[in-house]
Amino acid sequence: MTVFIASLFLPKTIHFTLPGTPPRGSRSEKPQPNPRPAPPERQPSLFQPPSITPPHTPTDEKKPSGLFTNEDGLRVHIPTTTAIEEDGVRAPADRSSPTWGGRLDQPMSRANSPPPPSLIQKARNLHQKAKEMGRAGITQPRTLDRSESHERVFAHANWKIVNADQGNGGLRNAAEAASREGKVGDCTWVGTLGMPTDALQGTQQLQDIQDKLATEHDMLSVCPSDKDFDGHYSHFCKQILWPVFHYQIPDNPKSKAYEDHSWKYYVNVNQAFADVIVKNWKRGDVVWVHDYHLLLVPGMVRKKLPEAKICFFLHVAFPSSEVFRCLAVRKQLLEGMLGANLIGFQIHEYTRHFLQTCSRLLSAEATPDGLQLEDRFVDVVNLPIGIDPVSLSQHREEDEVKRWLDTMRERYAGKKLIVARDKLDHVRGVRQKLLSYELFLNKNPEWRDKVVLIQVALSTSEKSELDATVSDIVTRVNSSWANLAYQPVVYLKQDIDYAQYLALLSVADALMITSQREGMNLTSHEYLFCQDGKISEKKHGSLILSEFTGTSSLFGGNELSVNPWDYRACADAIKKALEMGDEEKEMRWTKLYEAVNHHTGSHWFSEILARLDVVYEQQHRHDQTSVPRLSLNTLVQQYNRTERRLFILDFEGTLVSWGPVNQIIPVSPQRTLDVLNDLLLDDRNTIYVMSGRRPEELDRLFRRVPNLGLIAENGCFLRDCGSTEWTEMADADQIRSWKDSVRGILTYYIERTPGAEIEDRRCSLIFHYKSAEDYESATRQALDCASHINDACEDQRVHAIPMEGCVLVEPLDWTKSTAAQRIFSDLRDRMAPDATHTSPVDFLMVVGDGREDEKVFKWANGLGEEGLVEEVVTVSLGTRNTEATATMTQGVSGVLMALQRLGSIA
Repeated sequence: MTVFIASLFLPKTIHFTLPGTPPRGSRSEKPQPNPRPAPPERQPSLFQPPSITPPHTPTDEKKPSGLFTNEDGLRVHIPTTTAIEEDGVRAPADRSSPTWGGRLDQPMSRANSPPPPSLIQKARNLHQKAKEMGRAGITQPRTLDRSESHERVFAHANWKIVNADQGNGGLRNAAEAASREGKVGDCTWVGTLGMPTDALQGTQQLQDIQDKLATEHDMLSVCPSDKDFDGHYSHFCKQILWPVFHYQIPDNPKSKAYEDHSWKYYVNVNQAFADVIVKNWKRGDVVWVHDYHLLLVPGMVRKKLPEAKICFFLHVAFPSSEVFRCLAVRKQLLEGMLGANLIGFQIHEYTRHFLQTCSRLLSAEATPDGLQLEDRFVDVVNLPIGIDPVSLSQHREEDEVKRWLDTMRERYAGKKLIVARDKLDHVRGVRQKLLSYELFLNKNPEWRDKVVLIQVALSTSEKSELDATVSDIVTRVNSSWANLAYQPVVYLKQDIDYAQYLALLSVADALMITSQREGMNLTSHEYLFCQDGKISEKKHGSLILSEFTGTSSLFGGNELSVNPWDYRACADAIKKALEMGDEEKEMRWTKLYEAVNHHTGSHWFSEILARLDVVYEQQHRHDQTSVPRLSLNTLVQQYNRTERRLFILDFEGTLVSWGPVNQIIPVSPQRTLDVLNDLLLDDRNTIYVMSGRRPEELDRLFRRVPNLGLIAENGCFLRDCGSTEWTEMADADQIRSWKDSVRGILTYYIERTPGAEIEDRRCSLIFHYKSAEDYESATRQALDCASHINDACEDQRVHAIPMEGCVLVEPLDWTKSTAAQRIFSDLRDRMAPDATHTSPVDFLMVVGDGREDEKVFKWANGLGEEGLVEEVVTVSLGTRNTEATATMTQGVSGVLMALQRLGSIA
């Protein structure tokens, strides 16, 4: 079995050695005599030399993009002494990832960004003018916007496979840890090379690169055109998906143009990934797709490989339905994700948002375990990713880390250090952090000269107002409180090397994270791990963490949780972190450390795959094509072998043709009544009919069938066999409480849906809109209503289920299944075991056709598996996947025929 790990970027990339340039990072490379050498490979440092600030030294790379590389915030460590690739060429030094297509040792992109909408008309005018000039015989000189010879040289240049410094670092570390610990077998990565490939298309060079990656590194490369990748990555992902998933709805005029323009490129890249996976998939393989770049891949693979075992995991946050519905292609994205057997999120909040969004936009039935679609069930779980403590421990022992520790202790002796490392974008809250720190210094003058904030900011490729604002705040704080011996803010607008990073985390007194929204911040995990005192004195530093990060939900309040927009609270948290007693700090750190060591990357990786195996087996077993048809001969044999028989039969759609619960049925078909009476002639048979109708309706319908037990309103009322009195299963006070809350919500939507009405049953409420004046509009209102109720009344143990033409609101604690359990319990109390019977029931048959019957099927099958009932027969008349052990395609007539056969025996 092979696990295909589909992620946008492969863990490896390609560096080319162009003619006239030395191999990148070669150890045999000797310094050239130059009075002013430029050190492009030198890592940025927290400590600048005590000399006048020199002008910016030109480097061989463009500014890093930052926004979509290492989005989990986790460093991708590539040791300079051990990451030697073929023939001694080092992997690129660890820094924030360069712009795609921006390296001089890789091809340039041939993609052209779409013009702003304001230029479209101007371009048309120029085109028209050019045509007129052409008619007049005037020719224009051809301009070249790139060096074609520069691109051709890559087709013949020497190349090396090196570790990539872009991609999902947390995923990569988790996969390596799971493989090292033997928790996973063969893994094959599927992703892009992290560079433009148009210059190599159709060449033997590209084929050789792909072959070597596949055979020596188990990596399948996807090579979309530069235009497709640029439209997918830089435009749709960067301008549309990333902001929306982080609650920042794009509101500039070009957003719609970007979405319309780039959606087709997003589809093309996702299709390219799916094609590579389908081409290499073998039966039994696992397909694991990662993150928002590839939301469509699960659905595309499912279309070609219906039997594939597919998992999808979203590493970033998933927004509420109110935000996600702003996307024009919302349904396509959701349907793509639902191609998976298992969908994973970091925390429960994102899982709940996804279930509510699917329920609201796709009319899918959401359950605590996942989503019930028309033809199958999709399991949805939350399991947070973590770090690799083993690898982190090894890297901390390096001499370079210890040297930086000594340097920092000496430089900041007597000072408290607050550290932070963030991308400089609106999501990470760097501005809020600096303003809070400024307020802290203003309110607490005693801490001036005693505390330093070290802010490492990973710049993005685009200059923005945020960049200038942050620089202004830093300048203001330093100009207010700095002196020759003290600087309150050390602001480094570039990344630092891995040794400095680990030393910084180890020596810090507090880590401050003020993200406005973040899927899972792993920097906080690394910080807590580095505070164990193994390479530095035990500080057990405090963690100031935004409540809007996924990590916050794991730590149980032992962190100092803050709202980034509440500057006073953040300033107070800084003060508390610095003044906290050693005993409290150690207590908090111990609990946080335990959480970090439990939620490791290896545990996450293996647990997701284990859950996928379980849910895939369950889904396959419940698939309609896997469930056998009911054998009437086998049923008769089971019936004859037993003497204590219990039948639990659904009414609508099982014993009579389907009729909505709001439709009055004046009388049951005579054949149904005759079949039930024939079965009850044998006093060894006990029969209960379950329905969603009111008790008085069922009394009238079955008044001519004595000794029949009844279940009304889907389990809220029960009438025992031979009795005329109804037992109310539900708690009347609880029902009355949630009805008051729900009725107000339903009234709100009734007023906005002409023709709709509310049906008030004893234990449920039904929003009917089948007779609405505008059915399409009423359907949208009904879905919004169901989502509103499920969100607002979650703590009241009630749920709303969208159905055809109505929304049913009923309690979670009383169902057909709880009524069936009560029946079985009563029979056990009345019918004691004897010499020939060890159970009150030795034959149990449950027949139903609706989704609410599935819980009864599951309960009955459990009795059989536990050996409490000798013969258990569960039969589904539906066409969807089911918990039942048998199906019947003849519908109501088939059920009556089978029961009539058993009745004839009686």
